[in-house]
Amino acid sequence: MKISNKERIKKIVNTWASLQKQIKEHNITRELLLSDEFSQWAVTTPLYNIGEQVYMLSNEFKKANPDIPWSVVSGLRHRLVHDYEGINWSIIVEVVFDEMDDFVKMIEKLI
Repeated sequence: MKISNKERIKKIVNTWASLQKQIKEHNITRELLLSDEFSQWAVTTPLYNIGEQVYMLSNEFKKANPDIPWSVVSGLRHRLVHDYEGINWSIIVEVVFDEMDDFVKMIEKLI
């Protein structure tokens, strides 16, 4: 069964909301994410799930919305999955605490 772009966007929004909830419930801070392996694992899976959903959006959909950094988010997924040992956690901290909210707000408007 093919998943629509709209359903993929909803999955991204829901996954981000779930991750934010877990971050709050488990008191994951910037500092903790930089140093705590369990927190890193907890954050990584939702991020690569979001990246996979972005990657699977149709090319036409992404081209119709060129102001959204699709390749950056899907590229993050590839980095998390294929180069786990080389992850720069400072970048992940910025993504989680500074950038992902804006990305999700931009794509929510597309539903």
